[in-house]
Formats: sequence, structure tokens, C-alpha cells
Amino acid sequence: MKLIIQIPCYNEAETLAIALSALPRQVDGFDAVEWLIIDDGSTDRTVEVARANGVDHVIRHAGNKGLARAFMTGLDACLTLGADIIVNTDADNQYNADDIPALVQPVLEQRAEIVIGSRPIEAIKHFSPIKKLLQKLGSWVVRVASKTDISDAPSGFRAMSRIAAERLMVFNDYTYTLETIIQAGQKNMTIISVPVGVNEDLRPSRLVKNISSYIKRSIVTIIRIFIIYRPFRFFAGIGSVVFIAGLLLSTRYLYFWVSGSGDGHVQSLILAALLMGAGFQTFLIAFVADLLSANRKLLEEIRYMNNQQRHNN
Repeated sequence: MKLIIQIPCYNEAETLAIALSALPRQVDGFDAVEWLIIDDGSTDRTVEVARANGVDHVIRHAGNKGLARAFMTGLDACLTLGADIIVNTDADNQYNADDIPALVQPVLEQRAEIVIGSRPIEAIKHFSPIKKLLQKLGSWVVRVASKTDISDAPSGFRAMSRIAAERLMVFNDYTYTLETIIQAGQKNMTIISVPVGVNEDLRPSRLVKNISSYIKRSIVTIIRIFIIYRPFRFFAGIGSVVFIAGLLLSTRYLYFWVSGSGDGHVQSLILAALLMGAGFQTFLIAFVADLLSANRKLLEEIRYMNNQQRHNN
């Protein structure tokens, strides 16, 4: 059994050595434990630091592609290198590496295909109240969309089986954390959480440059998740609200018309007709989006089978 611990990196020369020094070289249940770095177009000494600290594999992007792309590049490289289980962690030493055995144990015992390290969010001092709230909101959205019970969906500290890694595909360029859990839930993978510890904050978050940007990107990510993975519910919900608003306005007009004062409320009738028409069209979009979602799932299955053939050859 081979375990590969991957770390996506972008200009992490200052903290990478600290994170690597905490990683294990032996974990019960594995014959080999290897480290892999994905250099996402770093302009500092990230690669030199990685090699100086004994990293087994370095994969490089020709330019900064973003965290989600780096994560997927790492998974593909780990699969090619023969990993049976993959652990993803951060280069800023945020997560306690001593929890890696607990993280991989459910996968080793075939009790889960993906395991998410659940941080003690409320106890993390360097998380602002707004960030804590958004973390909880993101986790709630993921639980609704994926029908899983993951308490810390934004956590990047996770372990996954080879089969799970072959089945994942991230569309979001911003982050992989929420989307991969929703995919796992939709693909009926077994996904659980285990409590993990966190270390002292060594640098500001790269994803959270400022609160307003984080809020905007989080909202966009959440909306996009619902559009991609729950398209019928998303568009049907909007269509229902618009159609019911039009229906209420038309009922109001009928009341005035029956009472003999309908001539002064023609504008309400026009608006009602527009709203009901827009609501009906949104319902049609919901059906089309649902068909596209089904087609995407078929394409993902084809990709999964192609990945299996490529990595097994």
C-alpha cells in the first residue's frame, strides 16, 4: 500500500519547510509514504525548499492556475505514481500532521472513500467572526446539496481512496473544497469527518485576501454549486417565486374586476402576465438544466473509466 501526501503550493518558501518537517514518513498500514508538491507557478524558492526537505515528487505549473487546478493536478500525478490513498494538506502548516493516521484509517478500513478533517472552528482565534459564519454557511450549503453530514466542508485536510480520486472533477477555479464533497455525495461515495487539530497561524490566508472579496467569492461559489449540482431545484425555486407573484397579482386584479373597479388596475394585470410568463419560462429552463446535469454525469462516468484505463496501463 502506498500513501502519497500532496501539498498545493504557491510562493510557500517561508512556511513549506515547517509543514514538511511535521509530515510522517511512516504510517501504519502502508509500505511507502511519499510526498508530492504541486508548484502552482511560484516565483520564490518554493521548489528549492521542497527538494531540500526531501520531497519525493515535484509537479510544476507554467504559471499560476489557482488552487483548484493545482489540487486536480496533484490527484492525477498521485494516481499515475500508484497511490492507493492520497492525503491533501496545506503548505502553511495549518493542519496538525499528527492527525494523518486518524485521517487515513477509515479509508484503510474501507469504512469511507473520502475523509474530511474537521477543525474546531469556534476555537480558532485567527478566524474572524464573519469568516467563522461563512465557514458554517458553506458547510450547511454543502450538506444540503450533497446530502452528507460534513461539519467542516471548507477544510482542505482530507484523505481519499484511489477510486474516489479517479471519480472527482472540479469545475470551480477558486477552490476545490466544497465542490468535491458535493460530487462525492452525488456519486454515492461514503464520506465522513474526523476531528483534527490546527496549528498556529503562520501567514494570512491566500484565499481570503479581504473580507469583502471572500464574501463575494463565497456567495458566487455557493450559487454556482446549486446551479451545477442542483439545477432543477435552483431554477424551479426561482420560477415558483416569480410565477406565484404573478398569480397573486392576477388574483388581486380579478378581485377588483369582480368588484367593478378593474379599469384602474390594468397595470397589475400586465405585470402579472409578465411574471407568470417569466416563471413558466424559468420552469422550462429548470428541465433543460436538469437534462444537461444528467449529460454531465454521463461524461464524468466516461472520464472515470478512461482514467482507470490510463492509470492501470
